Amino acid sequence: MPEDLAAASYDASKRAAKPDVVIKPLTTEEVSAILKLAHEHSVPVYARGAASGVTGGAVPTKGGIVLDFSRMNRVIQINKQNLTAVVEPGVIVSDFQVSVEKKGLFYPPDPASAEFCTIGGNIAECAGGLRCVKYGVTRDYVIGLEVVLANGSIIHTGSHTLKCVTGYDLTRLFVGSEGTLGIFTKITLRLIPKPEHRETLIAFYPNADTAINAGESILSANILPTALEFVDETSTRAVQNYYKDFTLPAGTKAFLIVELDGPKTDTIRLSEQVQILLERKSIKVIRAKDSKEAKTLWAVRKAISPSLYSITAQKINEDISLPLDQVKPMLEINKKLEGKYGIPIATFGHLGDGNLHINLLVSVGGQENVVPEAVKELFTEAIKLGGTLSGEHGIGLTKSPYLALEIPEREMEIMKQLKTIFDPKGILNPGKIFATADTHR
Repeated sequence: MPEDLAAASYDASKRAAKPDVVIKPLTTEEVSAILKLAHEHSVPVYARGAASGVTGGAVPTKGGIVLDFSRMNRVIQINKQNLTAVVEPGVIVSDFQVSVEKKGLFYPPDPASAEFCTIGGNIAECAGGLRCVKYGVTRDYVIGLEVVLANGSIIHTGSHTLKCVTGYDLTRLFVGSEGTLGIFTKITLRLIPKPEHRETLIAFYPNADTAINAGESILSANILPTALEFVDETSTRAVQNYYKDFTLPAGTKAFLIVELDGPKTDTIRLSEQVQILLERKSIKVIRAKDSKEAKTLWAVRKAISPSLYSITAQKINEDISLPLDQVKPMLEINKKLEGKYGIPIATFGHLGDGNLHINLLVSVGGQENVVPEAVKELFTEAIKLGGTLSGEHGIGLTKSPYLALEIPEREMEIMKQLKTIFDPKGILNPGKIFATADTHR
């Protein structure tokens, strides 16, 4: 149906290209049969989860087949004794989290889009999220994969054991490969016991430097929070205009959200210590009194991205990652870029692991022509500071023109050789990561 083709043509990057056909497989065998046929006739194939990615990774740029995994959404097994689970790629992340928590277990990866993004998509991009400071990213919880290769053959990587060093680590190679090496059909995940207690705090500051200093003081005190989120002045202003269910204190130009979890007594003690650290030079600190209030505080954080549209109708969301001591220098660079290109920049994100979401707030009809140059300079400066192009969004389509800024020629060639080994005809998600055509926004 035409509406199915239209629905499968885009993702959250707002880039679009229509496929020739959309197929919703139900089994690994169906995926295998489709890929055998596609390989024989050199037809492009694109795996699609919830299409929540912001780098164009799911966009079918060369037509062909979109494999929509919305029907392969079963939680096949949750093994409490072994601390593992087996799921299909179309499982919604938050649904899975709820399922394992009912059994007293915990799946830590928690991207902001958890209520609608899929496990398969998270693995394809190696999604991060809010809890990375303490618990790491998606790759740290993937211990085995069932993968259909480009020619339709089915392989299995890793194991159901929590330790496995037999042979090359193919599982990690596939995680973050953005659908360019193979298609996941079953996923074995590591789980951990559910933390007994959680504490959430929000702290408001008169400027970004004071907020960052407060965040750094927590880590310097040898306290490892579950989450440590930073929000700059432009983002704060947007939230104030957009989110009416929570009033930020007067004078707020930056804020932090901190979460801790663990044994109840220890977590309460640590939260009291964190509150003291946060109160230094703060305007106000709120410690959530219960889970309902904590949810409200996190709703403020999750409102940031949509709230930026109250400032502009178009934004470019980049997610550079930096050494922790380079966050302040990056904010100074952002100010210089604002002046140079006339584009307001909003910065927020995961202060605890240095992964910042830097949003260029572009005026429609006036600044699009300078965006590629501004983004290139942003990435160049981040790399000079020891950073990377992406902490969790991946490269996809939109960042591919800038990949060579970070990856040296020899390393790039090795990556391309790996792509050729797994996908000799180049039918899996073509035009992504290594694209050389003009894919600037």
